[in-house]
Amino acid sequence: MAKVLIIIGSKSDMEYAQKCNELLEMLGIKGVIEVGSAHRHPEKVKELASQAEQNGFEVIIAMAGLAAALPGVVASYTLLPVIGVPLPAALNGLDALFSIAQMPAGIPVATMAIGSHGAKNAAVMAARIIALKDKEINEKLIKYRDSL
Repeated sequence: MAKVLIIIGSKSDMEYAQKCNELLEMLGIKGVIEVGSAHRHPEKVKELASQAEQNGFEVIIAMAGLAAALPGVVASYTLLPVIGVPLPAALNGLDALFSIAQMPAGIPVATMAIGSHGAKNAAVMAARIIALKDKEINEKLIKYRDSL
C-alpha cells in the first residue's frame, strides 16, 4: 500500500491533517501523521524528512501556519515530492501561503490553497503523484473525480 507522510507544525493543526488523511484513505493510500515544528523540533523534522523514503513514504505533505517554514525545511532534507499546505493563523493564512510559495530555486514545494481546501487538495495531489505508477490509485482517482 502506498504511504504518505503528513507532518504538521503543531497539535492544533490536527483537524487539517485528519481531513487530508481521510481523503488519502478513501483513495487507498496510508497516511501517517506526525507533529514536528521546524522551529520547536528541528531535529525531529530533519529525521522525519531525511528518513521518509527509506521508511516507505512516496510523498510528504507538510502543513503549517504563521512563518510556515516547515514545508521548505522538509524539502531541504529529501528528494521526495513535498506538498505544502498553508494554514490560517495570522493574516488569514496569507503569511503562510507566501512563506511556502516563495521557495528558492532548487528546493521546490508544491503549494496548495490555505486551510481545509488545501488539505484536501494535498491528498489529491499526492494521489496523482502516486497514480503515475499505481493503476489502482489511478482508478480510484477517476472514480473520486467523477463523484464530484
